[in-house]
Amino acid sequence: MTAPRTPGAPGAPGTPSPADALRGAGLRVTSARVALLETVRGGDHLGVDAIAAGVRERVGQVSVQAVYEALHALTAAGLVRRIEPPGSPARYEGRVGDNHHHLVCRSCGTVVDVDCAVGEAPCLTAADAHGFTVDEAEVIYWGLCPDCSTTRSS
Repeated sequence: MTAPRTPGAPGAPGTPSPADALRGAGLRVTSARVALLETVRGGDHLGVDAIAAGVRERVGQVSVQAVYEALHALTAAGLVRRIEPPGSPARYEGRVGDNHHHLVCRSCGTVVDVDCAVGEAPCLTAADAHGFTVDEAEVIYWGLCPDCSTTRSS
């Protein structure tokens, strides 16, 4: 059974086009930014090199520095989400605004989305919030993906 699409998730009904999303966030619409947002939305927890390659396929030459700058702007605007599992380089995804979590394979590094563990965001209640107003929880589940599990048991 497939999980329902969350608003803002790539391909979700009502998800604005990349150009409309950029305008709505108050960002300048450029071909490189549109290509970057398309690449992230169409990818699967991509690293910067993969994003740069996807942008180059769409618009030609772009520097890695320009990709970093655009990713920073799009992350700050809430159009993409940066995740950085410990020991891994930063990855980016287009599924935003739903406080979902991730499964990470300890062997190959594959990252997959997993919906919120329990209840509404922030999903978890801190035993002691130390006076903070908690509005988000980030959970990373670690283990072995099916392919790596099969390889290890063979």
